[in-house]
Amino acid sequence: MGGDDKIRNAAEKAMGKGKEAVGDATDDKDLQAEGKGEQANASLKQAGENIKDVFKG
Repeated sequence: MGGDDKIRNAAEKAMGKGKEAVGDATDDKDLQAEGKGEQANASLKQAGENIKDVFKG
């Protein structure tokens, strides 16, 4: 289960980077912010997964 979550988090982060890049290219501040937000959210989820892995041993 944890592996699936890690893959989803990585995909979400990649999508966020893509949105941010499109926002940069089109000078769309809202899209840039949305992309950065998705990246931050994915990073937080990944940190939670890493903490769970530590406790699982």
